[in-house]
Amino acid sequence: MPEKTIFERIRDREVPATIVHEDEHCVAFKDITPQAPVHILVVPRKAIAQIGTAATTDREVLGHLLLTAAKVAKGEGISESGYRLVINNGADAGEAVPHLHVHLLGGRKLDWPPG
Repeated sequence: MPEKTIFERIRDREVPATIVHEDEHCVAFKDITPQAPVHILVVPRKAIAQIGTAATTDREVLGHLLLTAAKVAKGEGISESGYRLVINNGADAGEAVPHLHVHLLGGRKLDWPPG
């Protein structure tokens, strides 16, 4: 059996995290190295390595991640001022954990282009 990712260990409560939302499809928690005043990761409970490997059968989970990110943004008080959702795919994009996740960033003006 492959070793669990850090996100699976957080999901399974083996590693502590500041969880801000949880349901049957995903868990959302504060990033330990925030890049903005609000930096929350929305992670599916299902282990999907990256968006590029997601299947059409993952459609419901993928949509749920985006809707959950919007709900969390509202709860964090940043839905009116604006926020950014980021999904990295691969090492060149900055993906560090091989478990699909959505970065919710906000609480300050975010420059464009981001990289």
